[in-house]
Amino acid sequence: MKKIALLGATGSIGNSTLDVIRKNPGCFEPVLFSAHTAIESLVRLGKEYPNACLVLTGKSQNVPAEIHRIGREGLLWAIEECAHSGVDIAVNGISGAAGLEPSLAVLDAGMNLALANKETIVMAGEIVFMKAREKNVCIIPVDSEHSAIFQLLRAHGKENLDSIILTASGGPFRTLPAERFAWVKPRDALAHPTWNMGAKITIDSASMANKGLEVIEAVKLFNVPPDRVKVVLHPQSIVHSMVRFLDGSVYAQLSKPDMRHPIQDALFFPDKGEVSFDTLDFTSLTLEFEAPDEKKFPLLPLAYHAAKAGSLYPVAYNAANEEAVSLFLEEKICFLDIARIVEAVLQQDWTGVVTLEAVWEADKKARACVYALKSSFPDH
Repeated sequence: MKKIALLGATGSIGNSTLDVIRKNPGCFEPVLFSAHTAIESLVRLGKEYPNACLVLTGKSQNVPAEIHRIGREGLLWAIEECAHSGVDIAVNGISGAAGLEPSLAVLDAGMNLALANKETIVMAGEIVFMKAREKNVCIIPVDSEHSAIFQLLRAHGKENLDSIILTASGGPFRTLPAERFAWVKPRDALAHPTWNMGAKITIDSASMANKGLEVIEAVKLFNVPPDRVKVVLHPQSIVHSMVRFLDGSVYAQLSKPDMRHPIQDALFFPDKGEVSFDTLDFTSLTLEFEAPDEKKFPLLPLAYHAAKAGSLYPVAYNAANEEAVSLFLEEKICFLDIARIVEAVLQQDWTGVVTLEAVWEADKKARACVYALKSSFPDH
């Protein structure tokens, strides 16, 4: 029975992971759950799994006695303790840049990392992979696209790889005319046609910043140049990504749009689980593909710019987008302002050696730039 730590246990990834655990009785034993502010959900998990440590990271007042640790320090302590408990794998479903430090702590503790937090790789892939090599542990991607590529390259080998093809649903605005983007409200952007995700990643899908982040992530995860990572729109979200080899052949991974598939693959790695989630019926399947409109979705080419520039540009891209999305959700800027802000931030100089200290400094600086720029955009 594998022992599991689940970080971000009450979010979308956390709930899907719990479903995989429950549907595979006797295979997994959760020993750590963390949540940011969802106290009631965390306490319920503690009752379901009474031997698990419960950590609440986002609140320190009026915390019930059932919670064992609080705050950032409490989470890092709990992760370190997991190493002494023989934990096999940690799932990091924490959202945003806040997931980087826990990812490093997991690796430092000598655990395999099932990674749904793409910011870990976008911000500090070089540092993270160095730590994984040092500790002789694996990083297993949980994003459906990168999980697909990971499996395809394991099956077919990387030595003859020509290019990676990331699929994107296109979000709720794939067919919306560009002239209507100025009137988009948060409720419109949160209406994703195929995936059920948290607010931030759903907005990123609507703007295609999510796919931009995944381009940067693929470059670093699979050690390929940006021009060998392609993006194609696929509104059905059945093909999760593809790899093209030098002989022109293309291999794809297909399944219904359900995060339980890649999570189960990560938890059973290097083996395969037997539980099947919603298998495909090919007799009623239609698959469509089209090129993304980079003028309509400028955050995608901006991500390629950040990936090609390297250094601390991906950090700036991520931080600027994260803050701009928060402003949009608060209706303090319009939807189009997200890309304008990210572009303005990337126009600054983000060259420098990628150290952990430099990453956090660039992250802080980029966020400050967003709020300095915000005054030039009217409230909405």
